[in-house]
Amino acid sequence: MQTQDAASADGTELMDFPVKRQCPFDPARELIDVQGGPRVQRVRIWNGTSPWLVTGFDLVRQALSDPKISADTDNPAYPPVYAGYAARRKRVKTFLNMDDPRHIEMRRYVTQDFTVRRAEALRPKIQEIVDGLIDDMLAAGSSADLVEAFALPLPSRVICEILGVPYEDRGVFLSLSKKMSNGNTPPAEALEALEAMLDYLGQLVDRRAADPSADMTSRLVEQHVRTGDLTRDELVGTLWMLLAGGHETTTNMISLGTAVLLLNPDILRELQTTDDREVIARSVEELLRYLTILHLGRRRVAREDTEIGGQRIAAGEGLIIAHETANRDPEMFPNPDVIDIHRNAVRQHLAFGYGGHQCLGQSLARVELQVVNSTLYRRVPSMTLAARVEDLRFKEANSVYGLEELPIAW
Repeated sequence: MQTQDAASADGTELMDFPVKRQCPFDPARELIDVQGGPRVQRVRIWNGTSPWLVTGFDLVRQALSDPKISADTDNPAYPPVYAGYAARRKRVKTFLNMDDPRHIEMRRYVTQDFTVRRAEALRPKIQEIVDGLIDDMLAAGSSADLVEAFALPLPSRVICEILGVPYEDRGVFLSLSKKMSNGNTPPAEALEALEAMLDYLGQLVDRRAADPSADMTSRLVEQHVRTGDLTRDELVGTLWMLLAGGHETTTNMISLGTAVLLLNPDILRELQTTDDREVIARSVEELLRYLTILHLGRRRVAREDTEIGGQRIAAGEGLIIAHETANRDPEMFPNPDVIDIHRNAVRQHLAFGYGGHQCLGQSLARVELQVVNSTLYRRVPSMTLAARVEDLRFKEANSVYGLEELPIAW
């Protein structure tokens, strides 16, 4: 089991994790400084335990592909992100937090809905949604909260269409997701929100079982629940994971990416004037690298003794694998703190993870973000930030980093 001590083996005080950012668009300076020293070291988290923090591009990839390291949240040494997460993991478990073979079995059931080909087939529909949201935003006046008017409804509508979740119910599932994703939500409230979400999605599954439609939920009921591949509860948990992940991550990337571009007018101007699809695609990858919204690390636990970067990790010790530092590793990305939309970061950055557990929806997210980067800034060329950066509210306590709102004007 992992140690409860507040000091490392040499007696030095452990760094508390997470570490507060000095700049809202950069990892904490203490984490960047770690790159110049031991890239595997113990840190102290909210529950008093001291898992290993893994930083650096190569070591993060090694840790995420090491078969001796587990994603299984049932392991008592698994380091939970926050108290609400610890409470939730005892109630429901998705393949995101399983090991093979069950992880890969359940993942395969939904992979066909998130392939590159499926994502590209959705591009015209995504373009239509983007244009419609911009039309509505412009018609409503000369200012808006970009999160509420655009960044949140776009991925929410897309994932609802894929899953077969009625978009008109968004007030229900968005409010429940917001409670569960906030690390400051008391565990009892997080559990209450989870139960309400599972109940809502369970009713959806039952409706689709009785009256199938042309959506993923109906397909999974017919092909995998009726055949015994999946239990009803496993399907409900999978839908919850996909619904939450399908809107939270892209919403935050759109809002954060827009804020960063508004603060870098030369880059924004290039996106507004280019017709080069490769530049648009690379801008998406560079912003994914630069911002790395999964900012509290992927959590893992060693099921066997292993070694990372020369450091022995004993069976039963927890790990926090820090993507945000890996994506700012100067050994992999020259001038990593500079946004360079001509950098060829695609298939190199770790914003979507690495190995068998990397993000299932990455192709869909890429298409959504490419359509945004090629459309939003062209159609609203006079967009400005309508608040000081220091007055913006960031999701510091959430496992997925982002903005609560983004006031803009034009």
